[in-house]
Amino acid sequence: MFNSSAVMRLARIGLLGMVSCSALTTFAASKAAWVKLNPLNSPPALSAVAMTYDPVSRKAVVFGGYDSSATYHNETWLFDGTTWTQAVTPEAPPVRAAAAITFDEPSGRLVLFGGYDGNGYLGDTWLWDGTSETWSEASPAHLPTAVTLPMMFMDPVNGRAEMFGGYGGQFYQGITWQWTGTDWLQLHPATSPSARGASVVANDLAHKTVVIWSGLGDVNPNNTWTWDGTIWTLQNPANTPPSTYYSAAAWVPGLNAVVMFGGANIGRTTWAWTGSNWITVPTWYAPRTRLSLGMAFDSDSNQLLIFGGENSVILDETYKLTKR
Repeated sequence: MFNSSAVMRLARIGLLGMVSCSALTTFAASKAAWVKLNPLNSPPALSAVAMTYDPVSRKAVVFGGYDSSATYHNETWLFDGTTWTQAVTPEAPPVRAAAAITFDEPSGRLVLFGGYDGNGYLGDTWLWDGTSETWSEASPAHLPTAVTLPMMFMDPVNGRAEMFGGYGGQFYQGITWQWTGTDWLQLHPATSPSARGASVVANDLAHKTVVIWSGLGDVNPNNTWTWDGTIWTLQNPANTPPSTYYSAAAWVPGLNAVVMFGGANIGRTTWAWTGSNWITVPTWYAPRTRLSLGMAFDSDSNQLLIFGGENSVILDETYKLTKR
C-alpha cells in the first residue's frame, strides 16, 4: 500500500470533517464567495481539461483541453496554491479534451483515461508520477471502451482509481472499471446507474462513498447514485439540482460536503451534496456561468479551485471558494 504524509493528511481531513456537522451551514452563514486569483503565470484559456489534486507533489494538475480555435492540447500545468507552472516532460499523452483523471492511492500515481482528440475517441491509459513529474503510458491487458467524458474517482475502500461510463461515439457506457496498478478490471456490482457520461462525480469522504448526479445518457440520467466500493445505490434526496452536464465537483473537508459548480442549467449557483441531500450554498459572489470547467480541492493550501471552461468564450480564469 502506497503511503505518504500527504495521503494520510487527506484521510485525516476526511475523518475530521465527519464531526463537523454544521460546517456547511456555518460556512454559508459567513458569506462564502468565489474569489478570482491572479497568478503571475497561467495556462492559456482552455475548456474540457482534466483536473485533479495530486497528494504526492502536493499540487493541482491540469492536462489537455481545447482552445478558442478548436485546437486540442496536451500540456501539463501544475498549481502550487499560488502559481501555475507548465511541466516540461520527456513524453506526454497525445492531445485530447474531456478525458478523466484521478489519484490511485496504492501506486501513488494519477491515472488518466480517454477523451476526444478532434478526430476520435481515445482508450489509452497514462500515469502521472508526482515525484518525478513525468508521464508514462500504461499497457493494460484489458481495455475499457474508448470514450469521452467518463467519470473517474477513488474507490472508497481500497483507494484504487475507478471509472464509470463515458460516450463511445454510438453508445453511452454503464460499466464500472477498477485500475489494479497494471490492468483494468471490470467490476460487476448487483446494481448500477444507467449508462451515461459527463456526470457530476466526486468522492464523499465523510460517508466513504462516491456520488454521481445527472449527466448525458439515452435513458434519463437525472438521478443520484452512490458507490460504496461494492454496490451502486440509488438515492432519493428531497432536493436535487437542475439536470446538468459538463459540470464539476470535489470533496471539501471544511464544508463536510461535495461541492458542485458550473455546467448546463446551473447558472452561478453553488450546490453541495451532504451525503443524503443536495442543497444550495449561498455565495456573496460567483464566477460567470460556464461549462466544461476543471475543479480540484487543494488540501495543501486548503482551497477549492476551479479553472477554465467556456461560456460565450473559452476562459483562462482561476477561482477559489472562500469565506468572505
